[in-house]
This record gives sequence, C-alpha cells and structure tokens, in this order.
Amino acid sequence: MRTDQFPPDIRPRVVPEVRGDYFYRCLGCESRFGIEKLLYTCPKCGSVLLIEDGEWDELKKTPGSKWREIFDYRRMLNIAGLSGIYRFHELIGSIIPVEDIIYLGEGHTPVVAAGDALCEWAGVHFRFKNDGQNPSASFKDRGMASAFSYLNYLIKRRGVKDVLAICASTGDTSASAALYASYLAGNVKSAVLLPQGKVTPQQLSQPLGSGARVIEIPGVFDDCMKVVEELSENYPVALMNSKNAWRILGQESYSYEIAQEFDYEVGHLAVVVPIGNAGNITAVMAGFLKLHDLGIINSLPAIIGVQSEHANPVFLYYVEPEASRRKFRPVQVRSSVAQAAMIGNPVSMPRVIKLVERYRGIAGEDSVRIVEVNEQEIMDSMLVANRHGHIACTQGGECLAGVRRAVAEKKLDPRRLAVLDATAHALKFAVFQEKYFSDTFEPEFEVVPRSELKNAPVSLSLPDGVPNPKNGSLDPEQFREFVKYASGAVAGILNIKPGGK
Repeated sequence: MRTDQFPPDIRPRVVPEVRGDYFYRCLGCESRFGIEKLLYTCPKCGSVLLIEDGEWDELKKTPGSKWREIFDYRRMLNIAGLSGIYRFHELIGSIIPVEDIIYLGEGHTPVVAAGDALCEWAGVHFRFKNDGQNPSASFKDRGMASAFSYLNYLIKRRGVKDVLAICASTGDTSASAALYASYLAGNVKSAVLLPQGKVTPQQLSQPLGSGARVIEIPGVFDDCMKVVEELSENYPVALMNSKNAWRILGQESYSYEIAQEFDYEVGHLAVVVPIGNAGNITAVMAGFLKLHDLGIINSLPAIIGVQSEHANPVFLYYVEPEASRRKFRPVQVRSSVAQAAMIGNPVSMPRVIKLVERYRGIAGEDSVRIVEVNEQEIMDSMLVANRHGHIACTQGGECLAGVRRAVAEKKLDPRRLAVLDATAHALKFAVFQEKYFSDTFEPEFEVVPRSELKNAPVSLSLPDGVPNPKNGSLDPEQFREFVKYASGAVAGILNIKPGGK
C-alpha cells in the first residue's frame, strides 16, 4: 500500500525519521556511555549493558492509540526496511536510517492456535508463535537484524571497516550470525565457536553454508563463551552473542508482534519462553514494559520462563522466595535436547534480575514465574505438538512441557491464553527425533521413548513372482500386476477394506 493512500494524519509518521539519543547504560554502576563504538560490558565495573533512548519521554507525547495506528498502517507498507522488526522503528533503533536496515525476511512470524485435543493435553488453551519461520530458521534473526543493521550503520556513516563478527553458539546463533554477515560480504566476515560434538549436523551445516569460519572447541557452550569474551576484550571483533545489547533490542520485537497480533489486548495472555543465555526472556520483558510505558498496552501479560533440570541456574535462583536471600550460582550443565538452552552461566542474568523486579513492581509477584521440566517431558512434548499440526523444535517442546508443569503447579491460571515460543524449526533437531524413534538416546539424556510416540517407515517386500520395478522396466501387464499386489498389501498395513463410491 502506498503512503498517499493512508489517512492524512498518519502519512507524516508512517515512514519514520531518524531520531533519538541512544546510549549504553550499565546495570551495575549506572554509568552511561556513547554508542559510537560497540561496547559489551561496562568499562568501569564490567557489568552488562542495556541500550536506552535519552529522548524516550518525547515518544510519550504521542498517545498510545496513535502509536497503535502508526504500527498498524506501517504493517501495510511495501518498504523492505520496515517489513520486519523495524516496523517498530522508534522502539528498536530509531537512529538507524531506513535505508541502512538489513532485512532478510525476519519477524512477522505466525501465531498458530493449537487444536482442542492438544489444548486438553496441555491443560490450557495456547498458541505457538513459530519463530522457526525466520530466515535462518530461528528467533535469533530478530537480534541479528538489529545488531547487523547497526553494524551497517557504522560502516556507512562512521567509516568502520573490515569487521570480524564472532559468536559462541549451540547452533542457532551461529547460523543467524553467519547468514547476516554473509549479506554484508566485503565489509564483514564471520567466525563462530561451537562446542565440539554438541551441535546437530543440521545446525552445523548452516554457518558452513554461509561461509563462516567455524571452530569447534572442547567443552560446552559456556566454555566457548568465555573464549569469545576474551577475544572481544582484547581483539578488534564484533561480539554477536546476546551480551551485545543491540541483540536484545531486536529480540524485543517478539513482544511487539504478539501485542499487535492480539490488537494490543495482552493482559489475559501468558507468554512462555525457554531460558538459555537469558537474552530472550530479557527482551520479551523489556518489550512489554516499553509498550506499557507508552500506553500502547494497558496491562502486562504474565511471563513464564522454562528451564530443563539439566541447565537450570535461573530456576534455582528464583526457587528462593526471599529476594534478599537469593544468590546466583552458575551450574554445570548436563546433556540436553534443548541445546539452545543448555547454558549454565547465562550472560544476561543481571538483566533478568533487574527486569523481573521492574515487571513484578507493575504487574505483581506472580507476573513472572520460572518452572523446571525434565528431558523426558521436553521430548515427549515436542513430538506430541508436532503430531498435532505444529513444527515445534525441542525448545518449543520445552515451552509446552513448561505450560503443563505451570498449570499442574498452579503457577499459571488455566483461564489465560498461553503464547508459546517455538524458537526454531523442528528440522534443526531432527537428530533427536531419530534418536527417540530408534531408542538410541545416550543414557545421560535420561530419555526413554514412549511406544505410542515412536514411528518408523514400513518397507513393503514383494514375494517372488510379483513383478518388481527395482529389477528394471515393467511392461504394462507387469506394472498392473505390481500395482494390484502393492495396493492390496498397503491396504492390509493400513487396515482398510475394499469399498466403492
């Protein structure tokens, strides 16, 4: 739709202008730093950073109802830079000109309602927001679109050259970072560090296909992250993990899209997200808080964070009911099918603590809850979801298991409508489905396949005397004989009887 077809009062706002006074704010000592160069931790105290807009109060001069109109009309534009997460330009990175925005098809992922049978199984009505339909097949593209758009801005407007983008990953981050870096080929190169033997073949193939330099490191993700942090502190590299505050900004779009999907009425929702490096739950809370502060939404949804008992530091932190007695302790992770969440020392934990406090201060103590599930529940839930018309990954299974657990533990009112984050495409984790069906899970996963969820192909054997196409071409009579026998055998396997119209 062209801008001249919009109402006159909307036309000047629908294509946004460059604005804002962005800065890094330290969550530890509250110091502020300019964004002229990339920072990942506070130069004074070493704590993590958030990005804030010094002109935020100017946005409050526009009523929430007007912002809703602007975002809804902007949804109809055919301008690439505003087609994805930057539809919410003023909330994400309004200092970046529209022409500098990198858009590869990320954002605007579907919210798919679960059928009645699956909702009954879960104990609550829910929908999957399928972020596996992002270009690299995971939610990470939201943050990368933001981080690489800012890199593109620095390259074009600030003269930055020869950027090496680097990240640690369990799979999805590396695929996304390599994809967006390859789009800026000539100005940006990418390198990824993966835990050796801890990434599925499908995930490993993605950064290789995008041309990244892939380095496998002994250990788990947390070990890779320490190496990457050391590199970012001592070498001229652009860190693309969620320690990069621009990543968090982009991932806030998940909340904005949910709000728009439900016509900005979200108080009845429970938004369920898996917790890995804690960047995603951080971004989801930050996004809804921004919308609430601008009056775009009138109430906050409940937030349910989910962790596997094999990687549960955030859950253990919030098990202690007294805030003054809580102490964060990293954990040694064990093998998990929810690989993106297999992180024992999440770098965004300080952001989580700060934002949970703010969120609960507005919406009440029960507005943010953390639940723990086991590996068996995760795999069973993923398979059950996909048996009911979804394409959920293991993290989507983790969310579904978490919803069931939250209802059972009375941490979620079953009258709410839950929105579950399927963070990646199911095909990325096909290896775990294969292990389940073939009962070949290693003991450390603690997954025992349920017979009713197992599946395998059935091979049709032809007896001697029945023409067989694999032996060569069949004449018409032989082919008819083959088809007649094969159709009867298939009918027997499927237990169907002959019948006519």
